[in-house]
Amino acid sequence: MAHTVFIDGAVGTTGLEIVERLSPRDEFELILLDDAARKDPAARRDAFHAADFAVLCLPDDAAIEAVALAEGSKVRIVDASSAHRVAPGWTYGFPEVIGRAKVAEAQLVSNPGCYPTGFIGLLAPLVRNALLPSDWPYVCHAVSGYSGGGKALIARFEADPDIAFRDYGLAMGHKHVPEMQAYAGLAHAPLFAPAVIAAHRGMVVEVPLHLGLMDHAAPTDGLRDCLADFYAGSKVVRVNQENPDELLLRGSMVPSDRLDLYVYGSRDGSQARLVARLDNLGKGASGAAVQNLNLMAGLDETAGLSL
Repeated sequence: MAHTVFIDGAVGTTGLEIVERLSPRDEFELILLDDAARKDPAARRDAFHAADFAVLCLPDDAAIEAVALAEGSKVRIVDASSAHRVAPGWTYGFPEVIGRAKVAEAQLVSNPGCYPTGFIGLLAPLVRNALLPSDWPYVCHAVSGYSGGGKALIARFEADPDIAFRDYGLAMGHKHVPEMQAYAGLAHAPLFAPAVIAAHRGMVVEVPLHLGLMDHAAPTDGLRDCLADFYAGSKVVRVNQENPDELLLRGSMVPSDRLDLYVYGSRDGSQARLVARLDNLGKGASGAAVQNLNLMAGLDETAGLSL
């Protein structure tokens, strides 16, 4: 018997991709509301109470409202917003880092942010295994395709082809920082420097390291070996043993749900660059939601993913 899934916010960028991914699959039966009902609280409440699972593809305030509408139902929720990523009672939906069993058994799962997926994927195993210090003032540089900004930013970039680069988050306090600090196991909030480029999708996240100034930091080979051991057997996360001379994001990037990790080091071992490359709409959003939903439904976690 198919699992019923209500996608609340199915007309947004992430929601549309999830609908596209789940619609052909026999394991799921989708509950979708038409334009007249999708903002009607009563219709949404009925949908939550009729579903086995719900995926929230909503702004933060609307996601909080959605959880309230679902109270008293049996529905299990995957929230793709940032509203509940560090909230008590929610399981962080990064199964490779948090644990697949925890996600599979959870009632409430919060999808990671796209940038934090790269940052946490790189740092959490290294800090957890004491190969990098937890109290270092880490910096994260990242660029993303404009689709990560939702419909308004997509329209802005596509209406003005002269925009090549958008630096933002300049006032600090980006909403991704709390989850980056919490799930990487850091004593201090990282300095996060995000930017958007003139590509529809794709993302590079980088953490530069002054290894020579750190106490008890592992050499670059040790960092790479730790990541390879940590993600051994994963079909989603790949730790590259060879580093290309350049990493590219192309405007023609095809959808992908993979997370690629790289460790670069200087010849004298004093500096390193940890780099993650992913699709902000794949492992950074809809792909991660489908992976979490698969686990919660007792299915192969990679079913329906593009790897």
